[in-house]
Amino acid sequence: MNFESIRDEFPALREKTFLDAACVSIAPRSAVAAVQEFLERALTCPEPSATRNHIAMDELRAAARPLAAQLINAREDEVALVESTSQGLAIAAQAVPLAAGDRVLVAAPEFMEVAIPWCQLRDREGIELAVVPHRDGKLFVDEFAALMTDRTRLVVVSSVQWSHGYRIDLNALSALCRARGVWLVVDAIQQLGAVPIDVQATPIDLLACGGHKWLNAPFGCGFLYIRRDRMQDLRPPMAGYLAVETPEGGWGNYFQTPSIQPVRDYHYVEGARRYEAGGTANYPGAIGLAASLRMFLEAGQERIAEHVWTLGEKLMTGLDRLGISVSTPRERAERAGIVTFSLGSPEQNAAIVEHLLARRILVSLRYTAGIGGVRVACHLFNNDSDIGRLLEAAGEFQRGAARSSAPRP
Repeated sequence: MNFESIRDEFPALREKTFLDAACVSIAPRSAVAAVQEFLERALTCPEPSATRNHIAMDELRAAARPLAAQLINAREDEVALVESTSQGLAIAAQAVPLAAGDRVLVAAPEFMEVAIPWCQLRDREGIELAVVPHRDGKLFVDEFAALMTDRTRLVVVSSVQWSHGYRIDLNALSALCRARGVWLVVDAIQQLGAVPIDVQATPIDLLACGGHKWLNAPFGCGFLYIRRDRMQDLRPPMAGYLAVETPEGGWGNYFQTPSIQPVRDYHYVEGARRYEAGGTANYPGAIGLAASLRMFLEAGQERIAEHVWTLGEKLMTGLDRLGISVSTPRERAERAGIVTFSLGSPEQNAAIVEHLLARRILVSLRYTAGIGGVRVACHLFNNDSDIGRLLEAAGEFQRGAARSSAPRP
């Protein structure tokens, strides 16, 4: 699968220059087709009974788990399907055993949802939150180490920061957390799909990733990874019936058995699936996610990363020629697909975003902790012509701004 054929999977690109996968991305034809096929099933009930149709739906949804596991080099039983990154982080906050006085480290530039579950635990349970400062937008492991005490239990961090695209050294942070016996919880939504993460090479305790950004499956489904050797240390969730071990003969046969009783000793599945809500789930979301994951795995994550990094370098070089400041780090080890630039003031940044949107060049304006600007997302479906159109429009904006500010004779 080459990148031009991948581009054909995204018909939205015929009418717009889409450089905003970091917000809510566009879906490929294959994901939409898979969802449409499922909706036809929902419309017609092709199985001989509603029970069998429901079981078939469960099997279609379950196909996303092994694909998500393959994406991050995990085991299938280490993956749970969740609604979003936010839900995955909320599950992590409920599952990791914390008590009053325990310390959690959160980085200053984070998206607010990374902090919200732990802020709630601070207010409700009395845990302590410590904010790790940044240095010119970068996060350094020594800053995390400096804030660790004997009561530090957990670090929660985005692998790629949402406003300016800085990618943290997960290997070094993982090594620090393991050496100190500290839980490491990672929000990977701004990285996976652009640059791979291998949870075998880089041990992470819990990782949450929604599907609607860089994985191009905007249907309300993502996944939560839980490292297998940490599961026994977690608080077990309130589970739905699908977290119960499948009875002999399957659920269809079980529900037809006269002797079943609701109040009994239940045996729950082992593995991350126990943390799924259970019951009737978001079937279209998981089916769309599975289709998108197949595309990424077929294209090859390393090839995608090379493509994304190369586009980012071409964009930064072009911005340099225009004299526009780039806040995203230049080194590949410190970035993924986001490139953020600034014209110097929030007002100018807002103006150029409106200029770009009016020309159907889709980008976003994002800030946090004093960092940010115009955020551009270079993804697998973008190409040199997309970068060229953005740079041409940016130059046009500069020339117009210069004319309007020139003194009149």
